Amino acid sequence: MMRDTAAVHAGREDLTRLGTHVPPLDASSTYPLASVESGGASYDQLATGGRPRPHDSLVYQRLWNPNVARFERALADLEGAEDAVAFATGMAAVTASLLAAVAAGTPHVVAVRPVYGGTDHLLATGLLGTRVTWASPDTIAAALEPDTGLVIIETPANPSLDLVDIGHVVAQAGEVPVLVDNTFATPVLQQPLAHGAILSLHSATKFIGGHGDLMGGVVATTGEWAERLRRVRAITGGLLSPQAAVGLHRGLQTLPVRVRAQQATAGQIAEWLSDRPEVAQVHYPGLPGCDPQGIVGRQMSGPGSIVAFTLRGGRDAAAAVAEHCRLITHAVSLGGVDSLIQEAAALTHRPVADEAKPDASLLRLSVGLEDAADLIADLEWALGATHPVAAHSQVHELTNG
Repeated sequence: MMRDTAAVHAGREDLTRLGTHVPPLDASSTYPLASVESGGASYDQLATGGRPRPHDSLVYQRLWNPNVARFERALADLEGAEDAVAFATGMAAVTASLLAAVAAGTPHVVAVRPVYGGTDHLLATGLLGTRVTWASPDTIAAALEPDTGLVIIETPANPSLDLVDIGHVVAQAGEVPVLVDNTFATPVLQQPLAHGAILSLHSATKFIGGHGDLMGGVVATTGEWAERLRRVRAITGGLLSPQAAVGLHRGLQTLPVRVRAQQATAGQIAEWLSDRPEVAQVHYPGLPGCDPQGIVGRQMSGPGSIVAFTLRGGRDAAAAVAEHCRLITHAVSLGGVDSLIQEAAALTHRPVADEAKPDASLLRLSVGLEDAADLIADLEWALGATHPVAAHSQVHELTNG
C-alpha cells in the first residue's frame, strides 16, 4: 500500500466489520472484569507492556485504550515499523525512552546537538538518572561507553535544520540503539527505521496533529522496544488521551497533503529570504549549500517546511521581525496549518547551555498553508521593522493612505 493510501486507511481496517465509517471513541477510564483471577491476569499482561489477548479485560485506561492503539498502528504503518507507542506529549515520549534505557542498566546516552531544547535540558541535567556525552556525528563511536543505552539525534535538527546521516550514525553506534527525533521530517519525508535506527520519535503535537489544538507524542519502533515503552507508560502514567488519539489519527489522513503543500511554500519563502539584505543567512535544506551530504533525495524525500534565518541586526532585529508579523503568529510550536515564528534562543531553546544555544538573531519559521504571496508580504512588512525609517514610512502610508 502506498504511503498516501496508508495515511488515509491505516488503523481503520476493521471499521466495516464494526459497522461504522469513523473510529468510535472509547473514553472508558475503567473496564469490567469477568473475575478476580482473570482481571489479575489481564493486568499482568498489560502492565508489563504486552498487548491484550482475546479474553483479556482492558482493565484501566492507563494500561490500554482502543483509540490510542488504532493511532499507534497507523503511525507504525507509515513509519514502516513493527509497532508504535503513543504518549501525552513529545517530552513524555522522550522521557519514557530514557527511562527504558535506565531500567535496563544502560543510563549513558550519546547525543548530537542541536536537539529540541526540552530534550537538551533533560539530558544535560541528568534529571532521570541518565548521563550524557555530547558528540558530533563523526565522534559517536569514540563517545560510546559499556553502559551506553541510546544514541540520540534529531534530523532535521531544531532549530537550525542541520541534517544528519542516519546510516552513518547507526554504523558508529554498533549495537547501541539509535533514537531519531523525526518531528520536522514526519513519516512523509523520512523513515529513520529504514536507515537502521531503532526508535523514531515524534512530537505529534506538531505536524501529525497539524492544527494546534491537541498534544501528543509517539515512538515508532520494534516490538521488543514497544513492550519496554508500554511498561514505562503504564507505571508512570504518561498516556495519550482517547480524545487526542482520535484527533491524531485523523491528522494522519491529511498529513501527506499538508506536508507537501507546506514544503512547496517554504521553498519559495526560503529563496525570497535569501535575497533580502536584512537577512544574514537562511537555513533550509532545499537551498544550495545547505545539504552538503546530499541527504535530501537519499534519506529525505524533500526538504520540509521549516525555515530558519538569521538577521544582520542581531537579536534586536530578530525580535522586531517576530513582533511585527501580522499574519504569521509569534508563538512557539510548529507544523500546523497556520504559520508561526519565534526566536528559538529566547523560547524553545532557552534552557540550553550557553555554548549550545542557537544564535540570538535566529528566527524559526514554521510555514503553514497560507498563500505564499501573503506570507512573503507579511515578512516584508516585518523586515521593514528592522529599519526604523522604513518602518515609520510604512506605518505612515497605512494610517494616512
